[in-house]
Amino acid sequence: MAQVLEFKLPDLGEGLTEAEIVRWLVQVGDVVAVDQPVVEVETAKAMVEVPCPYGGVVTARFGEEGTELPVGAPLITVAVGAAAAGPDTAAPAGPQPPGRPAGNAAGAPEASEGSGNVLVGYGTGAPPARRPRVRPQPPGTATPPPAATPSPAPGAAPAAPAQETSVAAPAGGTRVNGDDPVNGEGPVNGKSPVGGDSPVDGDGPVPVISPLVRRLARENGLDLRELTGSGPDGLILRADVEYALRAAAAQGGRTTGAQPEPQARVAAQPSAPAKAPASSALGGGTRVPLKGVRGAVADKLSRSRREIPDATCWVDADATELMRARAAMNAAGGPKISLLALLARICTAALARHPELNSTVDLAAREVVRLDHVHLGFAAQTERGLVVPVVRDAHARDAEGLTAEFARLTEAARAGTLTPGELTGGTFTLNNYGVFGVDGSTPIINHPEAAMLGVGRIVPKPWVHEGELAVRQVVQLSLTFDHRVCDGGTAGGFLRYVADCVEQPAVLLRTL
Repeated sequence: MAQVLEFKLPDLGEGLTEAEIVRWLVQVGDVVAVDQPVVEVETAKAMVEVPCPYGGVVTARFGEEGTELPVGAPLITVAVGAAAAGPDTAAPAGPQPPGRPAGNAAGAPEASEGSGNVLVGYGTGAPPARRPRVRPQPPGTATPPPAATPSPAPGAAPAAPAQETSVAAPAGGTRVNGDDPVNGEGPVNGKSPVGGDSPVDGDGPVPVISPLVRRLARENGLDLRELTGSGPDGLILRADVEYALRAAAAQGGRTTGAQPEPQARVAAQPSAPAKAPASSALGGGTRVPLKGVRGAVADKLSRSRREIPDATCWVDADATELMRARAAMNAAGGPKISLLALLARICTAALARHPELNSTVDLAAREVVRLDHVHLGFAAQTERGLVVPVVRDAHARDAEGLTAEFARLTEAARAGTLTPGELTGGTFTLNNYGVFGVDGSTPIINHPEAAMLGVGRIVPKPWVHEGELAVRQVVQLSLTFDHRVCDGGTAGGFLRYVADCVEQPAVLLRTL
């Protein structure tokens, strides 16, 4: 007998709690192998392919492309065992032939085996044993014992099982562990695991994807079976629940702690799918979800503003000599040196003189933690939004090494292949906003770092040089810093040293 196993969205690491389905790599009915990628998801950090720890036949997919799922939500169910290979290829009951690996007919491991490496750095262990769970029966209905259940006649509908176990195939998308599908995580858009349509009424699944929608309905005592969803294929959205609650309140029905009155539920049911009423409340403007990279940026910047008392100081510097030094380096042969790499080398030298700015604040311990290594983040604009790749141990790299690493990370950022490890762990950020044609900025610190150096565009300007007015290449430098880790004197000393190195690159020779 086939064993149907449910594969849930795994923990993707780095504190990520949700992911958006970008592209399904398998269809219902496809045979998958252990560790075969089944879906491509986008997190707040990067785009990754998620491998399945089971081998067998895909019986259901949970979530359409573009759907955002929390960690732990079901992704797919897989039929593992002799029946998974198809009705005509059942495995014999006797021992396996010599030389054949132990397992089921589909080539999948038994339920007690792990998956090996699933994502970066870890795998899945054996599925936990599941206890049978008795499904609630209507009043007055006797529950026959499993042994007394008669076999259905040909063409007749099978009787409902008295108990659900982990080895029974879920009917209509019901989860394998026997959880009640009401307000639960049933199949998407009311489709059964084998691709057929499943009724929404009765004891069937409820077409709800978002756990927020289920929680909102549960907390207000609203039965989702009484609603008609306005989403694709009748999918129940949060706006549908809010509409029903408002309608029930207008009718005088109770909406908290108990089910609404029947007439309130009927009145709350939308007559036809419609757009969410919340959109029209603000004049029908376009709504852009804060999710993925944009959502992560919003959360981090908001936290930075809440927790960090930041301040900014800036200075204009004559970058003419720095530009000449770079031209001389590139003319001498060898790999070309980027301007960003020279600025990064200046930053690491300045941080060695002012280590207070390469630190973080431990709020729980009320301590400033000065860090030993400089992991330099730099802002990179991509089609997915602004990302900040991190150059590890930037203080130990020369200009050529920094140039190569900047180029590699920038290309990976534009291709969307950066790993979560390449986007986290920075201790200081270099922000070259001059590429956007602007002179200055007061950026928000990349939490939990303590400072960020901003570099504006380098443009010809009138400048007093050696007592005479001349046209020089001038750049504006700005430093935004956490006022908890240092005072203005330290921040000013850091920025002044950076400006001196930009104006006279030979100053760097003292620290080489």
